[in-house]
Amino acid sequence: MPPATVNLTIRAAYELASDVLVRNGMSALHADAVARSVVAGQHDECHSHGLYRLLVCVKGLRSGKVSGNAMPALLDVAPSIVRVDARSAFSQVAFNQATPVLVLKARESGMAALSINNCYHFSALWQEVEALAEQGVAAIAMTPSHAYVAPAGGKQPLFGTNPFAFAWPRPGKAPFVFDFATSVAARGEVELALRNQQPLPDGWAIDRNGDPTNDPHEALQGAMLPFGSYKGSALSAMIELLAGPLLGDLMSFESLEHDGGARITPFHGELIIAFSPERFSGAALEANRARAEVLLQRIVGQGARLPSQRRFAARARSFREGVHLDEALYKEICAL
Repeated sequence: MPPATVNLTIRAAYELASDVLVRNGMSALHADAVARSVVAGQHDECHSHGLYRLLVCVKGLRSGKVSGNAMPALLDVAPSIVRVDARSAFSQVAFNQATPVLVLKARESGMAALSINNCYHFSALWQEVEALAEQGVAAIAMTPSHAYVAPAGGKQPLFGTNPFAFAWPRPGKAPFVFDFATSVAARGEVELALRNQQPLPDGWAIDRNGDPTNDPHEALQGAMLPFGSYKGSALSAMIELLAGPLLGDLMSFESLEHDGGARITPFHGELIIAFSPERFSGAALEANRARAEVLLQRIVGQGARLPSQRRFAARARSFREGVHLDEALYKEICAL
């Protein structure tokens, strides 16, 4: 028998999330941004980054480590670089405040980079790059995590799940967006499997002894695996370096050390790079946009699915029918 669920309108889901956050000490500005983020995950049926994330958000706030009201500090570093210090808050407000500067710099110089430092980051990266694509720039984003993933051939967690995301603007259409962890799956998927008492697929994780496991509890005590073996492992190391030492921020093993057993959201930096199609293409902008559309249409024309196509369909369905939340999780959130 499937678990009982609760159906909420998008507005009701937002109000629930915002109320929970404000009641746990978050300012209205931060609560609005974080609530929008978790509801976006929920309405796109990215459940590991949806309302479920309120549990860890509140845990972070109650730990005293996460600031619920810090105002970001913006620093104009160079013609193509902007830095924002989140000052130990969640990343959303820092991103929102730095985005106009990033987009302006990209339009002026052709490309620009944003460094978000000292932030607690839990949201799916598609949210950042999709927001930038809606403003007409292409974008990539990357961030480390806590050390949950063993390098290819290793047995101990060292890397984070280290997601990487990309968005390509398509005027008049939903952007082309992908967002994936460099681990086989997101950490939240393992946590949800444990919560729902479900086994993990083969090849996701190893136990503390380095042996393959399908048990989510053993996986959380051991390590997750990179996707594509050494290929995912190399990409994960690249993200550690570009979004860690390059930005002067923490790598995944350092973030876990900083956590000190609190088991809250990872604390680190995020690198976002925006590209201006207008600057790169000049007078050939429309012709190059048309060529890009030919590529995407030929993908679909073979019967293949574009990344995020499922998400966009889920979003449309959620705005018509509301979102569905496991009843037990709903009660746990309400109790916060």
